[in-house]
Amino acid sequence: MAEVLVLYYSRYGATAGMARLACRGVEENAGVEARLRTVPAVSAETAAVAPPIPDEGPPYASVRDLEECAGLILGSPTRFGNMAAPLKHFLDGTSALWLSGAMAGKPAAVFTSTATLHGGQEATLLSMMLPLLHHGMLLLGLPYTETDLHTTTSGGTPYGASHVSGQRSDRPLTDEEKRLCRALGRRVGDTVARLGAARARA
Repeated sequence: MAEVLVLYYSRYGATAGMARLACRGVEENAGVEARLRTVPAVSAETAAVAPPIPDEGPPYASVRDLEECAGLILGSPTRFGNMAAPLKHFLDGTSALWLSGAMAGKPAAVFTSTATLHGGQEATLLSMMLPLLHHGMLLLGLPYTETDLHTTTSGGTPYGASHVSGQRSDRPLTDEEKRLCRALGRRVGDTVARLGAARARA
């Protein structure tokens, strides 16, 4: 069974909710499963303060999760037009995978959540793509055949799924945002399945 790693950081829960929807989209494809993982918060303390296993939610990701996955969906809240530091910290530790080329040729996609409509969603999604391009991954976005892109008045971009959570992180995902999260997961899962079938025929 091919697995798509859905890897995210979430502080207030909006990005975590998007990750779960992306997992549902991945698993709409026969023969593909989602593996949900998160990363710990970074600390200004010099000693490690986070427990090795989170108190709740999915396990923390390891480099092995990246090695074993057939595709990757990466999610982060927006921090001034960029991904959050905990996710960047994790990706900065993947140089061994870059050296080995372990991620090259695997499909990947990104998603984000912002407090405001013009809070840097697209800049964040583009910034998240950069390390994936360096790893040689095959980037997937959301095509405009997803009709919700034409009608959404909240989140949703061709670069990846997005959500406007509100300044208090209290706005639920809209129906359009939910469908676009699932569509992103479905598209990555479908690509993983197609690539696996092509390799099997080769």
